[in-house]
Amino acid sequence: MNIDNLTVNTLRFLSAEAIQKANSGHPGLPLGAAPAAYALWAKEMKANPADPKWDDRDRFVLSAGHGSALLYSLLHVFGYGLKIEALQNFRQRNSLTPGHPEYHHTAGVETTTGPLGQGIANAVGMALAESHLAAKFNTPEYKVVDHYTYALCGDGCLQEGVASEAASLAGTMGLSKLIVLYDCNHITIEGSTDVAFTEDVMKRFDAYGWDVREVADGNDVDAIAAAIAAAKKTDKPSLIKVNTLIGYGAPNKQGKASAHGEPLGEEEIKLAKENLGWPYTEAFYVPEEVKAHMAAWAEEGAKKEAAWKELFEAYTKANPELAKEYELWHSDKLAADLLNDEDFWKDEGNIATRATSEKVLQKVAKVVPNLFGGSADLAPSNKSVMKEREYYSKENPAGSNIHFGIREFAMTAMANGMAVHGGVRPYIAGFFVFSDYMKAGLRMEALMGLPVISIFTHDSIGVGEDGPTHQPIEQLAMLRSLPNYIVFRPCDTRETAAGWYTALTKTASPTGLILSRQNLPALEGTGKGALKGAYILRDCEGTPDVLLMASGSEVELIYKAYDELAAKGVKARVISMPSWELFAEQDEAYKESVMPKAVRARLAVEAAADFGWHKFVGLDGDVISMDGFGASAPAGALFKDFGFTVEKVVERALALVK
Repeated sequence: MNIDNLTVNTLRFLSAEAIQKANSGHPGLPLGAAPAAYALWAKEMKANPADPKWDDRDRFVLSAGHGSALLYSLLHVFGYGLKIEALQNFRQRNSLTPGHPEYHHTAGVETTTGPLGQGIANAVGMALAESHLAAKFNTPEYKVVDHYTYALCGDGCLQEGVASEAASLAGTMGLSKLIVLYDCNHITIEGSTDVAFTEDVMKRFDAYGWDVREVADGNDVDAIAAAIAAAKKTDKPSLIKVNTLIGYGAPNKQGKASAHGEPLGEEEIKLAKENLGWPYTEAFYVPEEVKAHMAAWAEEGAKKEAAWKELFEAYTKANPELAKEYELWHSDKLAADLLNDEDFWKDEGNIATRATSEKVLQKVAKVVPNLFGGSADLAPSNKSVMKEREYYSKENPAGSNIHFGIREFAMTAMANGMAVHGGVRPYIAGFFVFSDYMKAGLRMEALMGLPVISIFTHDSIGVGEDGPTHQPIEQLAMLRSLPNYIVFRPCDTRETAAGWYTALTKTASPTGLILSRQNLPALEGTGKGALKGAYILRDCEGTPDVLLMASGSEVELIYKAYDELAAKGVKARVISMPSWELFAEQDEAYKESVMPKAVRARLAVEAAADFGWHKFVGLDGDVISMDGFGASAPAGALFKDFGFTVEKVVERALALVK
């Protein structure tokens, strides 16, 4: 058996045995796609396992994340420090080998792909980041950014709409450093793909503007490597269809849906070893020849990184300012002290917070040079364009505004790919109601702890005439329910600046800026207090009779209600709550200073579902909120019709203190 086949079978049986020991997992893809993965890693991919975060490494994305056992086997065999004990602990609590690959958890895992299809969009985002960074930093003499992004996907990934959205945009952008290996085995959980997926994928990707190639025999390592090498020579993104047999080698399961998502069984593994000529009976065995082969590969990878470091050293001497900027782009540092910049916190008066955000964005763009993003075809409305910068395109990859097209889900997953790639600070934008389309991507960025900034405008029934289909009601509750996601709904200009500052400095969490369509007044007392999530805007002498709390546009209502309540002898405290998550981070003393436990009369006001507010108002409190969908009418009429008025706030507050 030659060394390529021996290594491929090592990967196959490490994967199958890990799944068998866990009594859980998906052996079909590892058995069928091991030759393709090996051909890529061993013969075409630039990497150094001793330094998995090397800037100019090639990226590998396992879009078919259920095949994680194959990725872990690759990481072990190729020398990434993943020990055999980790494979033996597959899918167990606290192991380095969870059921789906997890970013920041296992060295060598580039992204958490999660549900099928998102990995392809992540890879498009990575390739986009590489293209932009190369245009910014490379010189004719020094290509310091010059790497490829690879993804391995299956039939299931290509059925998901997010993959189609991202692939379409990748073709338009001409992302030639993106290569997708398509493990085509014609099987999904429910059986043959003929039941629901008979299209010609090659023609579809050709229509997207991709280079398309096919390898007839998925076990032909040399043919797969040759196809990858040829794909590198094109000026288009590439799809390589590799025809495989799911569960290859397992005589009673190969080619069947049963090979997809259940262990083979000890007897079937034994038969597969006999079928493939594997002479070793010991489980989790790596032949010495494979170890030596992989050690030589790792040594070559180390040489490639060393050569790049020499190149970068020469680049630094020849281009010191560019090199300094490169380091800034690849750090979390801000180039200015925005916290103490008076202009950043400037009051802009009676304007919508989406318009305020546009003004703040222009200020941010001047001090965050690697800000890179755009909108899903709504930039004129959600005010998300960096006005002094050009648009990215195939012809102008140095541009940093992005036309994502009407592709909210792909936009989000691409931003996640940009964030994990590094070097750029991604932001995206859309109408808040469309966060439903983005939810799966938002969830993945929260899970990974990525500092992606989402600009969500048209945040309530204030959308007005477009009606209930475009008026977000439950979306605030949805985003607030996401662990590690910061929701920030400002009430005016200064709070909007606080939202942006939070988004730029909370680098282990994504942030959603929830912004109004309608104009909002600047309220006295707003500003940096918003950085704590909730703070007192107006207060009374002594202990208040009632606590009034709100976010966004409804803060104006409780602000004005304060005076009317005072005239009636009721002492109120006005609390602006732009971010529940930031407030939760504060110590108990601060929380008590804002919301004393002794004050049980509490009223919250928000033009959205009341879900979640009761943890602040308690059983004795009240919430003025939406208990159904909105309607089509001018915004002012809707706020009045649905009870969002100063009069209603006063009425409900008085009822609480009686």
